[in-house]
Amino acid sequence: MFLKNPFNWWMGVYGESIEGKSEVVNDEFSFRAGNGAHYSLQRLVELTTNRKIVWEVTDSKLSFLDNTGEWIGTSFSFMIEQKEGLTSITFTHHGLVPEIECYTSCSGGWTQYLTKLQSHFN
Repeated sequence: MFLKNPFNWWMGVYGESIEGKSEVVNDEFSFRAGNGAHYSLQRLVELTTNRKIVWEVTDSKLSFLDNTGEWIGTSFSFMIEQKEGLTSITFTHHGLVPEIECYTSCSGGWTQYLTKLQSHFN
């Protein structure tokens, strides 16, 4: 499945590197970007083939924030649905809410990655 591999969609914007795996539940991978501005460690916590993928952030250091560990305990997911012969993919970063410091910059970053991802399906 294309989406469960972060190498396929979380690369190519800020000089990223990814180490580890995201194949089966409990696999972990680290993500680094922006010359040290972003480090996070994700664990694959739910995988339903062609339906749902969820990663939990177990560690993070976002050096551009006062609370560098703001992502710890958040999760992000893809929900995949078939509707009238088309595939709908919904991405959500659970815990990335307007009340936290990272909201504006992180939402903007996700928009860039998801726009890049969309180009694979057009």
